[in-house]
Amino acid sequence: MTKLIALLLIAAMVAHIIRPFGVPGLRKRMDFWKIAVFAFVLFSIVLLIRP
Repeated sequence: MTKLIALLLIAAMVAHIIRPFGVPGLRKRMDFWKIAVFAFVLFSIVLLIRP
């Protein structure tokens, strides 16, 4: 499951570089790093919750 989420987040980063999403906070091509920070936080939480 985490591999699927990782692939989806990488695909979102690539798609955002090609054409920005236009949502608040993700309007420029350079904002793709925010998706990476979100992914890092998400995986950190998963690792803390997982037994």
